Amino acid sequence: MSLSSHVMELKKRHTSLSDKVEKAQRSPGVDDLRIAELKKQKLKLKEEIQRLSLTS
Repeated sequence: MSLSSHVMELKKRHTSLSDKVEKAQRSPGVDDLRIAELKKQKLKLKEEIQRLSLTS
């Protein structure tokens, strides 16, 4: 897998997590810890995307 395709895949996963976070925040039964975990995963992906973008 090339670097650019890897970055594109990470961006897709980041967008998917963004959607999950928004949906979870609108659902009253979702645990705040679950939302925090999703946000943490999203931040890690963002940092990885930025790191890879700087090296290319």
